[in-house]
Amino acid sequence: MLLWRVVGALFLLTMGEIHLYLVLTGTGGLLGASFVVNAAGSLVLAIALIVTRARLLLTSALSLLLMLGTLLALVIALTPAGLVGLRSSLSYQLAPTALIVESIGVIVLAATTLLAFRERDR
Repeated sequence: MLLWRVVGALFLLTMGEIHLYLVLTGTGGLLGASFVVNAAGSLVLAIALIVTRARLLLTSALSLLLMLGTLLALVIALTPAGLVGLRSSLSYQLAPTALIVESIGVIVLAATTLLAFRERDR
C-alpha cells in the first residue's frame, strides 16, 4: 500500500509542478490563479497521502478528485469550445506531458483509493 501512496504522491507533485511552471513562465494565462491553487493543493495532498494513516481513504479520494478534475479541465480545454472561453492545444507547452501525467495519475490514485477502501473494511 505504501508504494501506491508514494507513486500517487509523485504524480500529484508532477502535476502541481507542471501547473506552477506554466504560471511562472506566463503560460497559465487567465487561469494563472487556479494553476497556483492546483499546485498548492497537489503539494498538500501529496504530503497528506504519505503521512496520513487515519484518513487515508479521504485523502486518496480527494487526491483522485483533484487529478481527475484537472484532467477533465485539460480535455475540455482541448476541444474547439474550450474551457470558459480558453482553448488549449497539444502543441502548447507541456500539454501532452500534462495529459499523460494526469491520465496515469488518475489510474494510480483510483487504485490507491480502492486499496484504502479495502483496507478500511478490514
